[in-house]
Amino acid sequence: MNTHLPLPGAAAADRNRGIDALRGMSILFVVAHHFAIRIPLTKTALADFLPPWFLKGLIYNGAESVAIFFVISGFLITRRSLTRWGDLSALSAPQFYLQRASRILPTLFLVVALLSALHLAGVPYYVIDKPNQSLGGAIFAALGFHVNWYEGTTGYLPGGWNVMWSLAVEEVFYLAFPLVCLTLGKVRWMFVAVLAALVLSMPFVRMALHDAGGGIWYEEAYLPGMSAIALGVLAAMFATRIAAPPRWLASALCALGGVGLCAVFFAGTPLWKAIGEYNVWLLIGSAASLILGLHWQAAAATPWRLRGLGWLRSCGRLSYEIYLFHMFVVFALVAVFRSGGFDMRWGFLWYVPALVLAWLLGLAVARGFSQPCERWLRRRFGHAVMQPFVAQTAPG
Repeated sequence: MNTHLPLPGAAAADRNRGIDALRGMSILFVVAHHFAIRIPLTKTALADFLPPWFLKGLIYNGAESVAIFFVISGFLITRRSLTRWGDLSALSAPQFYLQRASRILPTLFLVVALLSALHLAGVPYYVIDKPNQSLGGAIFAALGFHVNWYEGTTGYLPGGWNVMWSLAVEEVFYLAFPLVCLTLGKVRWMFVAVLAALVLSMPFVRMALHDAGGGIWYEEAYLPGMSAIALGVLAAMFATRIAAPPRWLASALCALGGVGLCAVFFAGTPLWKAIGEYNVWLLIGSAASLILGLHWQAAAATPWRLRGLGWLRSCGRLSYEIYLFHMFVVFALVAVFRSGGFDMRWGFLWYVPALVLAWLLGLAVARGFSQPCERWLRRRFGHAVMQPFVAQTAPG
């Protein structure tokens, strides 16, 4: 979830409003999910007149939303790489890693430092106190992109640390991405075959994890997340092959993707009974369909205006910061709710403040820290990583 800022010098048009809105919707579902674990909508007054399937669809699709993030991330990283280098086999690994590091690491260091300070201060909800866990182990796991592995062997970390499991999946994929592009990029069929194999393996890997006992690894294992990212990569490669598809095709893909995601979110129980683990193909396939449709709609002569969704697009642009920092808001509001003895029936009134405060905190972190750090790092080290590329492409 870390492809949320345009590359330096990128035109404003490089941002796709529809994809930003989809990303914004996904991050709101994640925040709502983590808030609902503590204050579930199904125990509030809304349950008196709204059906359980609808309320559960609103609050218990955090993992599904993360899978959508994975597909979006694979699509955007690949599309921007193709725009910058023309072909994935020409990708510059130093430049790619600088872009990812400048975007990810400063904000990651900041949240790790804050969580560590709160642990040392003994603040409730932030203390790491399980027998096989330690602050040092959590820090190493967070900065080494293996929080999922650490949790799989020791148990769940406090919520502020736990959210970094998806970052571990995504960044391990992108550590390998340039290497795979440079070795297999020129053999297009082999590159596509590897990505397709990852996508096709997703439900079978989940079945194996479930049969092995499920638990944390069932939720946070590397391969299923990488499968979703791989589908995003394939979608971006396909998008470059069809520059100007018929308008009806883009609209149809958006409609199919939207219907598929609604089915997964709001009819999850019947779907599970019907197709079991294969529903993950419907989830990531619907996300890829919607992303492709939105991408081609933006390229049309008369693209959708998407009026009134500026707030949702803003959430999408800030989704990395919101994702890493929203648990501070969740824990603060839950602490106030519980200590104040508020009635659970009115708990639904706390959701909007939680979403708004998570957005405001993400905005503050982005403008005050992550964006300035990203710009400084790219200015400071951009010339160094460009030098070999310039030398290789200079005439003579």
